[in-house]
Amino acid sequence: MLFEFAPAIQAGIEAGKYLQVFSNGVPIGLARDAITGEFIAHAVAATIQNNPLAPLVSPVQFVIQGAGMVQNYMGFQESYRQIGVVQTGLQSLQNSVGVLQATTALIGVGTVAGVVLGAVNLHQTLKLRKEVEQMRLEVKNGFINLKQALKDQGAEIRQIIEQVAQDIKFEQHRTVLIRAYGLFIQALNRFRSAMQLQDANRRNAEIDGSREMLFTALADYNNPHLLEETCAPGQLRRLECAWAIEQAIIATYQAQNEMSAVSDRLYHLQNMICENACMIIELCDSHDELNFLFPEISRIRNHDLAVVETWQNQVDWMRSLPQSELKLLNSADFNTSEFNYTPNINQVTTVLAAPPEQLAYDNFREKSHFYSLRDQLTYMFKPALRKEHEAYVHQQASIAGYKTLVIKNLQQASDLTVANLYSYFKVRDESEIDPAEVVDAMAI
Repeated sequence: MLFEFAPAIQAGIEAGKYLQVFSNGVPIGLARDAITGEFIAHAVAATIQNNPLAPLVSPVQFVIQGAGMVQNYMGFQESYRQIGVVQTGLQSLQNSVGVLQATTALIGVGTVAGVVLGAVNLHQTLKLRKEVEQMRLEVKNGFINLKQALKDQGAEIRQIIEQVAQDIKFEQHRTVLIRAYGLFIQALNRFRSAMQLQDANRRNAEIDGSREMLFTALADYNNPHLLEETCAPGQLRRLECAWAIEQAIIATYQAQNEMSAVSDRLYHLQNMICENACMIIELCDSHDELNFLFPEISRIRNHDLAVVETWQNQVDWMRSLPQSELKLLNSADFNTSEFNYTPNINQVTTVLAAPPEQLAYDNFREKSHFYSLRDQLTYMFKPALRKEHEAYVHQQASIAGYKTLVIKNLQQASDLTVANLYSYFKVRDESEIDPAEVVDAMAI
């Protein structure tokens, strides 16, 4: 992740007047004076692989204005200028859960048609979330009017929406989701109110109460019996809601300055996302599902995990600071005229164009096949699997006499190349693939 600062700060960084703050060699979105050490500004934007940071679930505010979150350590409740950052982040989580859950009313339970997944794929979901953010669509009981939202998708989609609405099994799921979403919203509202309380004991008691409600809602989204009845895309959408609620829970701990708990839960959330993603990829058993999952899971890997990781880096960096640095950080004023440049981070990217993850996947599809693509997606979350496949390719290539397929070359090859080679060697005795294609694959 590359952070961007206000023009005056960026110019100062380039001139050596200001320095970015790093934690274990990783930037955390904060700048300080090179001479005095004074903390002077937080980042105003960030990019991932030359694209604006735009996670599907996680609140951008928690890392873009992370300096404000870091200041919480010295007294979040007394630092009311930071409450707005957290409130905006909570609203972002609320919008994300509402839209992601709403799309399950089209996906339904069990198998699902490709036309359905196309109607609520990553691109369409980003559009729906923008509609909700701009209040052109209303989330009611955790669902939106999909007939209105997808009116341009055609009669077939409207018919499927009707069929899902009449499905008894989905109605059972819908009842649970409505209850869980309602509890989630009540918990967020209680949390928002708690942050305004002056009395520390009352404030912490209310935050404790809101967190307990969030845990209860989380249990419904993670209900294993309901998850096992849904297809891979349906499971992904429910687990994305669970990840959002996890981040709201983490925010409650941060509001109480329980930074050890914050760091621990952020670490476990990263592991949970990776484990859930691998589980969903393994469940994927059709091209239609893979077409849906690949771009969306890629976005989660590149953007959402980056947000959670950076959030943890910010917290761990703060926890490592000596008392003198903590006091300096707490006294920082990021709202002075020269540095007070805060663009609307919700508008940093457009949802009209196809997401870069979709474009990349379209390119991969032309050069690969189902099992290879599925392996490539798994590599993103399980690098150890790629190493296993590299070792297998090297072993089989040595037997077959392909001298260029040594470990060093394989380590430098793309995921696409490694996955394609692994698939080739797995089926070479049964396939009609020309051995010359192995050499061609190295050029991909």
